[in-house]
Amino acid sequence: MPRTIRAVFRHPWNLPEGRGFLDSDPRVRTLRRVIVTYPEVRHIQPDRISLEAGTDPRTLETVTKFLQRQQWLVSEVVTE
Repeated sequence: MPRTIRAVFRHPWNLPEGRGFLDSDPRVRTLRRVIVTYPEVRHIQPDRISLEAGTDPRTLETVTKFLQRQQWLVSEVVTE
């Protein structure tokens, strides 16, 4: 089963009104470009990032911490 990182977004990116990770804001687009550089990333949905099942726990932790530092965008990051 793939590992998932779910995010709770701040206004105006919060769902359902906002588009979360798929927003067209230049900062969000740059963030997406950084996230997809990890080869373990399977896909990005508006509120979650799905990683390969065999993803190293350190990679999962790195991506999670990176997202937590994006306080302009997210209020909470949860690993599922």
